[in-house]
Amino acid sequence: MPYTTELVHELNALTRFSLDSGQQGIKVHKTADPAVIAAVQRLHAKGLVTQTDGGYLTSLGHEAAELATPLLGILTEGAAATVG
Repeated sequence: MPYTTELVHELNALTRFSLDSGQQGIKVHKTADPAVIAAVQRLHAKGLVTQTDGGYLTSLGHEAAELATPLLGILTEGAAATVG
């Protein structure tokens, strides 16, 4: 199954959360890009974030963000992103 535009927006939203602290969330304002608003609402419906406008990552959301963030690094920086 290829990445759809909607999934890409969801992955982008997940990478905006800090993985260092469960105390940092995000707030998507109603003036944001409609695609971003819809992506965060879908993440909420999937149980990955606590609020329809962002909030905090759930434990499942944190797990998803932990997978999405290094994938983004690999795709943008290449194999060097995995060496550490």
